[in-house]
Amino acid sequence: MYFNFEKMEKTIGRLAEKTPEVDETVSGLLVKKAFTYEIMAPDDLHVFSQLSTANISQRITIAYTGAFGVLKHRLKQIFESVESLPDEESEGPAFRVHERLTVKYESEKHISLHWRSDPISDMVSDSVLALVLNISQDIPKVVVESEEATKTEEENNKKAE
Repeated sequence: MYFNFEKMEKTIGRLAEKTPEVDETVSGLLVKKAFTYEIMAPDDLHVFSQLSTANISQRITIAYTGAFGVLKHRLKQIFESVESLPDEESEGPAFRVHERLTVKYESEKHISLHWRSDPISDMVSDSVLALVLNISQDIPKVVVESEEATKTEEENNKKAE
C-alpha cells in the first residue's frame, strides 16, 4: 500500500508576522512535533518548544615563538579583514580576523585564538591554526658550528691556497 499525502508546515512566531511574497524564501528552524511541522525563527525556539539553544565559545592556545607582526602580515595576505584591537579591549596585542576570530598574544611562546562556534568561524579558526603551525615550521633555526668544524674549514682553505 502506498499513501500519498502532503506535508504542511505552519509558520509561527516572528516569521508569521509577515506574509512572504510569491517565490520569496523563508528561512528558519523546522521543528517536528508528533505529525506536525512548524517553522520558526531561532530566537522563538524556546518560546514555542521545550528545546533551547546555546552559544559555544571556543579558545585554543598554540605554541608560537615568531614575531606577532609577521603572523598578522601573513594573515592579511590570506584574509580580507584583519583589524588590530585596542589594548584596553584585549589586554595586550591582538587582532580580529573576519570579525569572527580574535588572535591574542599571550606570551613570548604562545598565542591564543578565541571564537564563537559556527561553521564559518570554525573554518576561519582552522585555517588560522594551519597557518600558525606552518609559520612555526618555517622559522629559521640558528645553527652554531663547533670549533673543530671551523678549524677544519680554515685548514682546508689554507691547503687550497
